[in-house]
Amino acid sequence: MTLSLSLTVNGERHDIELEDARPTLLDVLRERLGLTDTKKGCDRGQCGACTVLVDGRRVNSCLTLAMSADGAAVTTIEGVAEGETLHPVQAAFIENDAFQCGYCTPGQIMSAIGLIAEGDAGTDPERIREGMSGNICRCAAYPGITDAVLDAQTRLAQSQRKSA
Repeated sequence: MTLSLSLTVNGERHDIELEDARPTLLDVLRERLGLTDTKKGCDRGQCGACTVLVDGRRVNSCLTLAMSADGAAVTTIEGVAEGETLHPVQAAFIENDAFQCGYCTPGQIMSAIGLIAEGDAGTDPERIREGMSGNICRCAAYPGITDAVLDAQTRLAQSQRKSA
């Protein structure tokens, strides 16, 4: 039995046929749509390398069945920049040395975007660390990540004030 799945990924609609209901969102993104910047880390929802936004909410795509996202809007790291212009969180990660090897960086950035959008980041570094705790960095770039989230939050607030 073939199952039909419809996803809007980074603003583009995709109609996908699946042989069964078991593939994860991560596997569909990587293997069916070729969006390989979302990483497969632990494949158990413990590291956060696979974090994407589904209808604006942070999810571990390795734990999310693709069929459960049917009809949803999915944003991956490939979809956050505006052409050649980096998303403010991406720019803040670069400017604050918030990565070393870079493997966790896509998930960290997507989690930071979600955390800021949720309004839960605040200005207390401890609160940011708690909000980002589902994303592991084996290189221990946590001080830079925290600084990047604070920096990006300031940038986003300033750009919102300018456009208002």
